[in-house]
Amino acid sequence: MSQSIDQIMRLAPVIPVIVIDRVEDAVPMAEALVAGGLTVLEVTLRTPAAIDAITAMKRVKGAIVGAGTVLDPAMLNGAIAAGAEFIVSPGLTDNLGKAAVASGIPFLPGTANAGDIMRGLDLGLSRFKFFPAATSGGIPALKALAGPFGQARFCPTGGISLATAPEWLALEPVLCVGGSWVVPSGALDPARIEALASEASALSSH
Repeated sequence: MSQSIDQIMRLAPVIPVIVIDRVEDAVPMAEALVAGGLTVLEVTLRTPAAIDAITAMKRVKGAIVGAGTVLDPAMLNGAIAAGAEFIVSPGLTDNLGKAAVASGIPFLPGTANAGDIMRGLDLGLSRFKFFPAATSGGIPALKALAGPFGQARFCPTGGISLATAPEWLALEPVLCVGGSWVVPSGALDPARIEALASEASALSSH
């Protein structure tokens, strides 16, 4: 594992959250995102095409490809076998957390409350996804949660748009945000994805 989760989170202000239905879209989609300046790609394991898409996207120069929506150790192992370079989960269980830590792969577990964060810290983790960000109390909630946990840093994901991303990125504990807006659903349009990625990569944190 060449990069830590902290380094990965600092590479670009936005991590695209990708739901992919067709493996043949994987490479052109990744090429468009990387060309637009977003190099860290989270492929969610929500579709049958996802595992093969991770393997395909890894061939794209400059792309750092991870797996999202990893729910248990079996999914973790499948993602690692496909070549995922980091793992994102919507939540954190002891089972998944221990397996991820033991594997050594960069791991970004989902948290929405203080108990989640404390469970992560117990496992030696200090980088978290704040999910679902918009419906878990938004910016006021994250500010309040970050207070007691000065060492924690976050990637808020869920309900964030190009318009609201700058407010999140201005927060000290936020290293990046996750966003599905850069990969619109429907027929693949690489030119549009590259344009959306360029806009997103121009956002700055703090």
